[in-house]
Amino acid sequence: MQIDMPVSELFEYRGRNPRPRDFDEYWERALTELDATPPNPELIPAKFTCPGMDCFDLWYTGVRGARIYAKYMRPKKIEAPLPAVFLFHGYTISSPDWFVLMPYAAAGMAIAAMDCRGQGGLSEDSGGVKGSTLRGHIVRGLDDSPDKLLFRQVFLDTVQLVRVLTSFQEVDENRLGCCGASQGGALTLACAALEQRIKRAAPIFPFLCDYKRVWEMDLAEGAYFELKDYFRHHDPQHKREDEVFTTLGYIDIQFLAPRIKAEVLLQTGLMDEVCPPSSQFAAYNKIKSPKKVHIYPDFAHEDAPGHSDTVFSFLSRL
Repeated sequence: MQIDMPVSELFEYRGRNPRPRDFDEYWERALTELDATPPNPELIPAKFTCPGMDCFDLWYTGVRGARIYAKYMRPKKIEAPLPAVFLFHGYTISSPDWFVLMPYAAAGMAIAAMDCRGQGGLSEDSGGVKGSTLRGHIVRGLDDSPDKLLFRQVFLDTVQLVRVLTSFQEVDENRLGCCGASQGGALTLACAALEQRIKRAAPIFPFLCDYKRVWEMDLAEGAYFELKDYFRHHDPQHKREDEVFTTLGYIDIQFLAPRIKAEVLLQTGLMDEVCPPSSQFAAYNKIKSPKKVHIYPDFAHEDAPGHSDTVFSFLSRL
């Protein structure tokens, strides 16, 4: 069974979604805004405790004034600056349990797991309401200025988190890595693109890549359902289709990928109907830094055997 193009074609595929003409200027402007945003970090001892580890609730400020939350864990005994790992979660959910962070801290690393603003965790969406907005984040801001696209702000939150941790005395800014699956895979690539001190990035079946390809494959369901919802409610005759997909290009990971300097390890399943392989390869094929992909022919948008071990081994070599 094949749901997408043959593997040989995946490695040649360059994407379908249009790239905005001012894409580079857009992201330079975004980073300038972030530069002017004091993070004001706050570390609070967490209720969760673990022998040999320090656990903190970390709060900091992202663009547009949102307070962002992350779990932060580090070993108690620190003899030299630590490598740091940044962990990003899937769409609409939240940072994982503290238990998931423990292997990294036990291996002598600092690790932070960010809650995406407005989703299932504690980070706030500063769009005028308190609490979660949960879904609709791909199209959030689509009918306003591109600078108000919500994922623009989420991408910048990943960069601010790196800046916060590297301001801590215990973190070695030259040994940084990031990882995550689905939305977390997209944020891994965005973080590595926009914060070029990242040395290793391990995305798993990344989301937010090549929106038009997903649409043309009739896979705007599940995580991408809001694309279909948007057209049904706001452009039922698709008169603005080119405009819509071009605007989404500002937050399309494939166009950030050439900025990445980190070594990248991608993991993907060929049966993935949530984030189809071709959409992921649209980004992978634009990465110019050292890279490798692990392909699982019989797996969909799901954990593959050994994938956590593979990511841990890859990042433990920071």
